[in-house]
Amino acid sequence: MEIGISMFGDLRFDKQNNSYQLAGQRINEIIEEVKLMDEVGLDVFGIGEHHRADYAVSAPDIILAGAATVTKNIKLTSAVTVLSSDDPVRVYEAFSTVNAMSNGRAEITVGRGSFIESFPLFGYDLNDYNELFTEKLNLLLNINWADGPLTWTGKHRPSLKDQEVFPKSEIPMDVWIAAGGTPESVLRAAKLGLPLVFAIIGGMPEQYKPFFEYYKQEYIKAGHDINKMQIATHSHGLVGADGNALAREYFATYKDQMDRIGASRGWQPYTYEQYEGGRSRDGALFIGDANQVVDKILYHQEMFGLTRWLMHSDLGAPDHLTQMKSIELLGTKIAPEVKKALAK
Repeated sequence: MEIGISMFGDLRFDKQNNSYQLAGQRINEIIEEVKLMDEVGLDVFGIGEHHRADYAVSAPDIILAGAATVTKNIKLTSAVTVLSSDDPVRVYEAFSTVNAMSNGRAEITVGRGSFIESFPLFGYDLNDYNELFTEKLNLLLNINWADGPLTWTGKHRPSLKDQEVFPKSEIPMDVWIAAGGTPESVLRAAKLGLPLVFAIIGGMPEQYKPFFEYYKQEYIKAGHDINKMQIATHSHGLVGADGNALAREYFATYKDQMDRIGASRGWQPYTYEQYEGGRSRDGALFIGDANQVVDKILYHQEMFGLTRWLMHSDLGAPDHLTQMKSIELLGTKIAPEVKKALAK
């Protein structure tokens, strides 16, 4: 099983000055963090796309290109690319460029994303979301799998006639589908034989089991090779030498971010009871010490049959040194223990 980290590039909020951390500072921290991920042997790094004041990253491919120059082995993916409001031709060109820079380490993860601000920003109607996503995914896959000139016709983008898109990857890149728990996303990924990553960020993860079973059932039904099936989860987490002390220290940061997000979605204020429930064995949070996180990853792998697990590690922007220590523990303590246990 692959173990990695995903981020959104959250910016730290200074309550005294009522302002966010400068994006340039956070981006440079991210590059340093990815470099450490590679050095400690983590398998995957993913970076999200947002177009808001509270996030540093609106162009994941640019961050991944920077990461490609300071890493040697780690896979580099978006987390996610909001394909419905983007152009599949440009998405492919950008990621195939990262793939060339990184000697074949680039992947693309496509989905709706956490927010919808990209739709008005780029002139798309949110009511067309499903139709846009279906059509644009079709084009992206056709480009990725094409071995020569491509002819394609759609409704929301000008047609292509005997055209090629460059640079071409030597072999097709992996294109993952990101799902938050909708049967439609699961079925789409299964029928196409695409890898699937679930965002499990709250509630009880066990409730997601029917979605995993549905994916596997439809994947096999569609005639795909079960040995090539890839399934991942992405969950909030942070690791410290003293897990309980880390959790107490991190709560205020985590709560502030959850409350900022929740204010626009009608959520009730986030509570410490929710937080501790999430940290329990049956909850969705991976916040604690190395042993706690190892046990919980193994529990989820057994429950879901995961081939990849991603810790979303920068919610609310814990400070850079805390994240560096968390990355070090994930790579040097947690990942080896998980892989050792699974090898048995």
